[in-house]
Amino acid sequence: MAPDIILKVKEEIERLVAANFIRPARYVEWLSKIVHVMKKNGKLRICVDFRNLNNATPKDEYPMPMADLLVDGVAGYQILSMMDGHSGYNQIFIAEEDVYKTAFRCPGSIGTFEWIVMPFGLKMLVQHTKKQ
Repeated sequence: MAPDIILKVKEEIERLVAANFIRPARYVEWLSKIVHVMKKNGKLRICVDFRNLNNATPKDEYPMPMADLLVDGVAGYQILSMMDGHSGYNQIFIAEEDVYKTAFRCPGSIGTFEWIVMPFGLKMLVQHTKKQ
């Protein structure tokens, strides 16, 4: 990986640590790779390749809501309000006993980290948010 990319990865990791989204990994049983994408504005987006973890995660059979039932549920009301949380997936804390499964290694000597909050890309994210 190019030195300028490693520097941007390090800056993004520092931002995620400061936001309490990730922390240095305590012990590692599961380890995923990071994938970096340069955005149009020149900033770096870090994604974690959770395919192996997602394949090992049991499927949640919770049904997705049907659109017609949702529409019927609001019929007759004069006001409908919705909220969209900023970085919504980062608002859900991961159970402490599962945090180690989200470990990922950064290039160079940046280190190995684990997610404290739900990162984008984990299999159960959508099902969990629909239950709430």
